[in-house]
Amino acid sequence: MVIRPVHLNSYEFVVVSALRAQQLLAGSVPRMAGQHRPATMAQMEVAGGHVMRANGKTLAPPQCRWQL
Repeated sequence: MVIRPVHLNSYEFVVVSALRAQQLLAGSVPRMAGQHRPATMAQMEVAGGHVMRANGKTLAPPQCRWQL
């Protein structure tokens, strides 16, 4: 089980992971080492900060203290 980072809401984590899993299934090279299924690998990559937005920025950190 992959733990969702606290700075990502669950919706964003699921959507980004699903899009990355589709890329992996289409033949993309994984950005982390290991032999995992595409869905698990995608979640690990998103949680590890290896996936960026199209504008080149990493996924947003928390904006308020209460989001930590």
